[in-house]
Amino acid sequence: MDMPANAKMQTISGKKYVFIDAPYWNAEKHRGEHKRRYIGKIVEGQFVPNGKYLLSLEKSGTIKPGPIPATECKRQFYGATYLLDQIGDKLGIVDDLKASFPDRYKQLLSLAYFFVLEEGMSAYRLRKWALTHKHPYGRDIPSQRISDLMGSIDEASKMNFFRRQAKRRAEKEYLAFDTTSISSYSELIKLAKYGKNKEGDHLPQVNLALLYGEVSRLPVYFRKLTGNTADVSLIRNLMLDIDFLDMKKLSFVMGRGFYSEKNINDLMKRHYKFLIGIRCGLKIARKHLDEIRGEKMISWENYHDDVGLYAMSFTDEWDYREEQPRTGKCICDKRRVYVHIYFND
Repeated sequence: MDMPANAKMQTISGKKYVFIDAPYWNAEKHRGEHKRRYIGKIVEGQFVPNGKYLLSLEKSGTIKPGPIPATECKRQFYGATYLLDQIGDKLGIVDDLKASFPDRYKQLLSLAYFFVLEEGMSAYRLRKWALTHKHPYGRDIPSQRISDLMGSIDEASKMNFFRRQAKRRAEKEYLAFDTTSISSYSELIKLAKYGKNKEGDHLPQVNLALLYGEVSRLPVYFRKLTGNTADVSLIRNLMLDIDFLDMKKLSFVMGRGFYSEKNINDLMKRHYKFLIGIRCGLKIARKHLDEIRGEKMISWENYHDDVGLYAMSFTDEWDYREEQPRTGKCICDKRRVYVHIYFND
């Protein structure tokens, strides 16, 4: 492109810059002055206009708009993150995160993508990962900002997300409740306490309680707990949180570690349906086991092809007890329960 006739050139630090000089009258100072507008520079003897000057020429119709030269060239991985995008949309995770964390949901998604795809990697490695992968946030999250981001997740927003996810799962499937323990060498984690370790590690641990869809295996709620919290003491806190999540018509599936008379009475009090494992030594199980010992249970009529086990079911009565909080009066009643016995030879 030719340099405009009214343009002037000035050399600064060995480089030639091109300006358009426009004289005007300064009414306040009562004198003539000049206003310069930078429009480009001289490169290898040729005038190279800047973007702002080209845009003004296009708007005025002096030149026709042309292709914009690429100023950045990069290659990014997109296959795995595209898959996670589709999963997040299908499961409603993106919509629920956006509703619960409107100003930071993209950062949370990108952080989650990193931890899923780079399992075991420290958070400071996110900087390199973000440059080579296409992800929702699209930019790097410095390690100090990750700490701020995680610390900004307040309880109300988190429970709002749980409530939205729980409604999606509870409409189609049962919800199962279980706990797991995570051992740690750290001396700084306040929740890390010595407890009953299922893996046999002689280390302090943090317990994690999880409520999830029994078919989809997708979580809808979790709680971090001290390592010395017993499973049997979790049900009351779970039911308080469930009330807050505003979930209707729940059916719980739980392991025998959650069994206690108090828990069963609390579940019945709130009219929740439940399926819970019990120990064979309990009276309610032992009396039915005595009925079927020998070859009575091992017959084709009791064999279930779908699970590959012998199974029998019995109707029984539960001694229900409820203590009224104000008067201290105990209500005693009989409630119907079903005992299911499974046998694998």
